Amino acid sequence: MKSKEFNKTVTSGNNGFLHLLINLALLAFSIWLVVSFAKFDCMLDAEGEPTAWILLPILTGVFMFFIYLLDLIGFMVVQPNESRVLTFFGKYSGTVKQNGFFWVNPFYSKEKLSLRAKNMDVEPIKVNDKNGNPIMIGLVLVWKINDTYKACFEVDSDVRSTITENSMKSVKSFDSFVRVQSDAALRKVAGMYAYDNMDRNDEEVTLRSGGEEINERLESELRKHLEIAGIEVVEARINYLAYAAEIASVMLRRQQADAIISAREKIVEGAVSMVDLALKKLSEDKIVELDEERKAAMVSNLLVVLCADESASPVINTGTLYQ
Repeated sequence: MKSKEFNKTVTSGNNGFLHLLINLALLAFSIWLVVSFAKFDCMLDAEGEPTAWILLPILTGVFMFFIYLLDLIGFMVVQPNESRVLTFFGKYSGTVKQNGFFWVNPFYSKEKLSLRAKNMDVEPIKVNDKNGNPIMIGLVLVWKINDTYKACFEVDSDVRSTITENSMKSVKSFDSFVRVQSDAALRKVAGMYAYDNMDRNDEEVTLRSGGEEINERLESELRKHLEIAGIEVVEARINYLAYAAEIASVMLRRQQADAIISAREKIVEGAVSMVDLALKKLSEDKIVELDEERKAAMVSNLLVVLCADESASPVINTGTLYQ
């Protein structure tokens, strides 16, 4: 959807210091007008009594003082990485992102929005992965407002009070909206992948092994959910991943069993290679001639020694192989 945001043009006529000098001069002139004009002779009758004309400078001074107070509302300060969204009686009039001290139409409503990056730690939530296993998953999100029009007028935001050194002011907070949408995106991504490779198929991408691919998919889903609020996702990373408590012990035993099986495969593979090498060396160096039955016995003994969990106990055979 095309953005309706546009930057408000700030000219030299909107310089806040210039209008501050004008307002101070206006204040001094209104005070002088009320005090001085009341003493003029033209404001007195023949008997020296004030006439009705004396009300004219007084009313003029009061009016100018009212204009002075009204113009004070038009001043605004825009800090770095902040903005002011201007509306004129319900009509969007632009966004000021230029830093400095400015004066705008006093009838403008000036909504303050921060454009600075914000960090959010989304607490781990319980979801089901692709295989239906309950897991706990959490993320760290870095975001900032990119479209002030959408942020102000497309979604509702919470208003919270912040205490500064000199006063307390209310600012818009999108934390609640971002947190809810982050949960939704996280649940969707977690349901698209398995926690790990249960069948040891290393070609399949999982939450544990996906790495950058999973994070990029998460960022893409977050952008879709937060785009409506004009929020840009700077970075999103999974920072917590574990099985849920009810199946954690079972999955731990399964992982231990997989590890044992993998270790056994390596041990057997190595033992077979060693036995094959031993038989070849005995035959090539003509150390001893073995028939098929003695080779089978030797292979059996070597495999038992090499594949056993415990060290083999030597047994001295005083007879022959057939006794």
